[in-house]
Amino acid sequence: MTNHVSRRRFIRISAAVAGLAVVPFASHAAEAGPDLVEWRGTLLGAVATIKLHHRDRREAERLIAVAITEARRLERLFSLYLADSALVTLNRTGVLVEPAPEFVDILSLSQHFAGLTGGRFDPTVQPLWTLYADHFARADADPNGPPQQAVREVLARVGYERLAISRDRIVMPRGTTITLNGIAQGYVTDRIVDLLRSQGVQQSLVDMGEARAIGTRPDGQPWEVAIDDPELAGRTAAMLPIVDRAVSTSGAYGFRFDSQGRFNHLFDPHSGGCAQRYRSVTTVAGNAAAADALSTAFSLMPESEIRDLLPRSEIERVHLIDAAGLTIDLVATG
Repeated sequence: MTNHVSRRRFIRISAAVAGLAVVPFASHAAEAGPDLVEWRGTLLGAVATIKLHHRDRREAERLIAVAITEARRLERLFSLYLADSALVTLNRTGVLVEPAPEFVDILSLSQHFAGLTGGRFDPTVQPLWTLYADHFARADADPNGPPQQAVREVLARVGYERLAISRDRIVMPRGTTITLNGIAQGYVTDRIVDLLRSQGVQQSLVDMGEARAIGTRPDGQPWEVAIDDPELAGRTAAMLPIVDRAVSTSGAYGFRFDSQGRFNHLFDPHSGGCAQRYRSVTTVAGNAAAADALSTAFSLMPESEIRDLLPRSEIERVHLIDAAGLTIDLVATG
């Protein structure tokens, strides 16, 4: 059984600028303001947007079209849900010969973040997803989750050290499968930001499942990211001003296997269990790949370990909402 999961985050982006209209890409409404062009679609199972400020509307539309073409190319590498993607091919065969440079890059980044977090971030947790999905797909599923013996057997196939990565070939043992859902959206966001900057874009907000700002809004003010409390609809837990920064939020709310919400998509590669420590974890960093991967890893780590890791990570700020609904802000120092 294959489930198409959206890891849609509880982040709302404020792009409001006095006097400017937010209009769909390719819309030519006469009343629309010329300075802000917006594209909205889906990518890697999540809602994706680009808000681009540009004096030349036609050029803005061209740039967005180029950006989306690149994003779709990367999606064909990283998606679990496209039958001919590079990722699906690797999971099916256990080997990928002459992989695309971006595929090598994202797996190398994944290995880096896995090592940094003591394996809390691990791209090889896909067998756990399959175990839980198959278990809860049964009509008579035990509400306490899969048997511990089954979990232990699956954990024997999990471990980022099992991947052999080179520019020529990627190899992994039989039974090991990977997911890039904890980093791919951030990686694609970074690539689109780099592309737009190379074309001279100075003010934009890119969200390919993770949000990253280029510069400020045209009025000189920061972009504002509102973090919603996933347990209290309509309540804003915090507002984060960002300039040239990326923001990512992870939480158990993204997908739950059971109606009680005890089992979710954030797997602990050590125990085979699921994250329960926080309602949400939000990270702010200079790039979206780091924010994405480490918001996932921090979901499994106690506050003290997150605090100790911050000076060695690329994360500048962490906003936690714990299981009781209390907020905790951690800021990197040094």
